[in-house]
Amino acid sequence: MRGIRGAITVRHNDKEEIWQAAQELITELLHTNAITAADIGAAIFSVTEDLTAAFPTAGARRIQGFDLVPLFDARQCAIEDSLPQCIRVLLLVNTDKAQADIHHVYLREAADLRPDLEG
Repeated sequence: MRGIRGAITVRHNDKEEIWQAAQELITELLHTNAITAADIGAAIFSVTEDLTAAFPTAGARRIQGFDLVPLFDARQCAIEDSLPQCIRVLLLVNTDKAQADIHHVYLREAADLRPDLEG
């Protein structure tokens, strides 16, 4: 089992925008790592305190196969000067890939969280 991390930001505290961002992030993680929903043991999402309009798991649930994936939402720690309007996820994935072969995905302004992954 491996952990795969990702994050994405939204512009507005809007239900549909949060759902679409969660879907975009998960879709990119699946594609980049050549995995399917059936490979995922669980997905843990967190959101910053300024995102209150929707649970990102409700957006992820709309992805084919995610009706069987255990999903969990949490609130991100409120740290001074941290990135606002950010959705983060940790996928727990059944895979034989080495940790070095796992690709974490940070989209939009969330790319600033992991500048070491650019390129």
